[in-house]
Amino acid sequence: MSLLPSTMKAVEISRPGPPDVLTLVDRPVPSLRPGDVLIRVAAAGINRADTGQRAGTYPPPPGASDLPGLEVSGRIVAMGADAGDWKVGDAVCALVDGGGYAQYVAVPAGQCLPVPKGLNWIEAAALPETCFTVWTNVFDRARLIAGETFLVHGGSSGIGTTAIPLARALGARVFTTVGTKAKADACLALGAERAINYRDEDFVAVVKSLTDGAGVDVILDMVGGDYAPRNINALAMDGRLVMIALPHGRQAELDLGKIIFRRLTVTGSGLRALPPARKAHIGASLLAKVWPLIEAGTFRPIIHATFLLSDAAAAHALMEDGSHIGKIMLDVDPTLAQP
Repeated sequence: MSLLPSTMKAVEISRPGPPDVLTLVDRPVPSLRPGDVLIRVAAAGINRADTGQRAGTYPPPPGASDLPGLEVSGRIVAMGADAGDWKVGDAVCALVDGGGYAQYVAVPAGQCLPVPKGLNWIEAAALPETCFTVWTNVFDRARLIAGETFLVHGGSSGIGTTAIPLARALGARVFTTVGTKAKADACLALGAERAINYRDEDFVAVVKSLTDGAGVDVILDMVGGDYAPRNINALAMDGRLVMIALPHGRQAELDLGKIIFRRLTVTGSGLRALPPARKAHIGASLLAKVWPLIEAGTFRPIIHATFLLSDAAAAHALMEDGSHIGKIMLDVDPTLAQP
């Protein structure tokens, strides 16, 4: 640690509010706890959770950094005690509990993964939040397997552009909902069999027609509210609904008889507050089952736009505009040699 600077540039939330409350400041370089590594950040991802934290509706969990940012890539520059087999100089991407909008971040070693061969820093930083979220919800909780049918809402989002090619690569039939033709075309190119424009089509009717009236086996929902009863209607016997975000609201009226008589599973999860051991377990599954697909070229993150750290407010404005397809990124350290 003695060779590292004592301070760093970081983007903090000066007060809850619109994007312009994001402020570039000087902060102390994070200290390490046992099991942590310190990463010199090359790039960081922008996520909906960050905009919620900025607006004051999604506070960080106890003990997490108050700085936004849940995923990074970069090089390990220091290690705490019991930080595993990593070495100083290793190129990694990591799921962090907060603090990603900064030149340095401390993270439990088990939440780091090697940068996949062939990817640059920006692409690597686009992986952790979406890959961890999709794997734990779609493949662990919902148990999607080859031959089943899968509907993901918001297919052009970072989550959607990860879920579509992964589910397709692992043998599922994939459908999605989108709001524009451009987004539909992008999802079809990623492997979706059908992109349903929710502005003028009923996704329940469409998926029923695509499955001979049966419905889909798994739905990944990032909408909530009035989508909940429609999701129930779109599920097949023994279907599974996983909810991970609620922009349409927390309240919905459901026919519980449909859940009972059609043997449905309704579940949900939040990733950020999981303990490090749970996140490390998900990371091990990604390394074994998803990283080979990335390195084989089967799946690659879709990058919509990249901003400098000092332009984080503009990145948030683009996220909230909703026109993007794929990930919005921050180039935190353009001088760091590529992995």
